[in-house]
Amino acid sequence: MLIGEYTHTLDAKKRLSLPSKFRKEMGKKVVIAAGLDQCLSVYSLKEWERFSSRIAELSLGTSDSRDFNRYMLASASESDVDAAGRILIPEHLKRAAGLQSKVVVTGVYNRAEVWDARKWDTYKKRVEKKADMLAEKLGEMGMI
Repeated sequence: MLIGEYTHTLDAKKRLSLPSKFRKEMGKKVVIAAGLDQCLSVYSLKEWERFSSRIAELSLGTSDSRDFNRYMLASASESDVDAAGRILIPEHLKRAAGLQSKVVVTGVYNRAEVWDARKWDTYKKRVEKKADMLAEKLGEMGMI
């Protein structure tokens, strides 16, 4: 299980060190893809297989399904995890997430997310303001 929030630096070669607590669970190769809310999602190969197979099962009969399928799968890129625990962020994904040198890596159960540090701070403040309301809605749905 991936949890927590870690501040890291994206080096000049677009390499990012995965948090040491994530490395064993992520394995020697990961898949990096465009995430939602202008971040990147990083999956172990096993989790990517699960996730991408669910996306592939979406109906091709609706444009929304086709759009989401293309958005997620076309953006994806495999990356080896080097001996220092670093992954290479492809340029197209770096641009898509607006990553600068200071980034935040978050654990979100079965995936990691990579955020530009300023965007993460803005996002977190916005969500913190409505956390009680979100909990209320989830409670109404029987989720918590």
